[in-house]
Amino acid sequence: MQLSLVGINHQTAPITIREKVAISGESLIDALSLLHAYVPQGVILSTCNRTEIYTVDDCDGDDAEKAILAFLKTRLGISSGELLKYVYTSQDMEAARHLFRIASGLESMIVGEYEVLAQVRQALETAEKTGMVNLPIRQAFYSAVRTGRRVREETGISKNALSVSSVAVDLAAGVIGDLRKCRMLIIGAGEAGRLVARVARERGASQIVIANRTKGRAQALATTLHGVPTDLSNLSEELCSADIVITCAGAPHWILDFHKVEEAMRNRSELPLVVIDIAIPRNVEPEVGRIGNVFLYNIDDLTEIANSNRKQRENEIHRAEEIVADEVNKLASWWRDLKIRPIVGALMSRAEEIRSAQLSKTLKKLPPLSDEQRESLEAMTKSIVARILKDPIQYLKTNENGHRAEMVKELFNLNAERPK
Repeated sequence: MQLSLVGINHQTAPITIREKVAISGESLIDALSLLHAYVPQGVILSTCNRTEIYTVDDCDGDDAEKAILAFLKTRLGISSGELLKYVYTSQDMEAARHLFRIASGLESMIVGEYEVLAQVRQALETAEKTGMVNLPIRQAFYSAVRTGRRVREETGISKNALSVSSVAVDLAAGVIGDLRKCRMLIIGAGEAGRLVARVARERGASQIVIANRTKGRAQALATTLHGVPTDLSNLSEELCSADIVITCAGAPHWILDFHKVEEAMRNRSELPLVVIDIAIPRNVEPEVGRIGNVFLYNIDDLTEIANSNRKQRENEIHRAEEIVADEVNKLASWWRDLKIRPIVGALMSRAEEIRSAQLSKTLKKLPPLSDEQRESLEAMTKSIVARILKDPIQYLKTNENGHRAEMVKELFNLNAERPK
């Protein structure tokens, strides 16, 4: 039984590859249903900078990895050669360590950001709904969430934490100047859009327009932050008056293409337009960056700010890694216990059968005993069995090995099933 991980993230692949494998919240259940044809259990964690698949199976790690790669190729139409250049794989406690680091914000572009912890929890909940989670993988994700909480409670890694959304606003301010004098258009009213709008307001932006596919969501966010809601159908008009555009919508196609932005630039003054696309897949056609007076950035352009943020948190990163190591050790211990639990249970059941049968035979040969005497014999024989089994069981727990477990099964003729 192994925990296996196959993933792609911002450290191994450019945005052109990451957006191909990104799985939005709306399509996650369908993706999990397809994944079930390849592996019996699995969780898909897809965020703005990574898509990772975790599975626990009785097959060896290589088989699990091959199954996940086959799933990715089938779903996304990416060739084996292209996919293998960018994926990373890991097994057992190293896979768990990676997941714990993600939940702790250590693997994020913006170290210490909060949003990823909720995304880990949501990935598990969605997989639960589709019946793709068994006990081992559930425990791994529960442990990851606990680790993420501990890191934020016991270290300062998330003190005054940045996020991709806040960095995007800061980038816009650095390029165009005082936000109080700018009109900002935010495309997307989901969690990222909400964060962008809130940070923009905190940074002094007074003119915020919220555009979303569902006008009700745009209206709700705009009302909360004293902004103005609009429909996506009005984007051409809004582009004519906006100074900054930040896009973060979950759309499978370009929301802003070359022709739409080019036309808008013809109908506005010579003022520059800053467009920051933090969506995965991207919302803005890359060719938009060739239009005169348009300054286009995507999520990979936030790297410089992200590196500065990491340097400022070096001491906290070290403390967070100590917590991760502690939690990995706890999970490893639980994992060992789980693996030998069926053997231990079967061994104890067999010993109890023998004890009970032999005691019954002995009692028949003895003169009648009082209830107290019978209870004393019962307790004594149980204690003998427990003492005899104590050291062998402890040895199995601390020296878990498939061959040893199989040997115990054969020696005592046990029928032990794996836990589900």
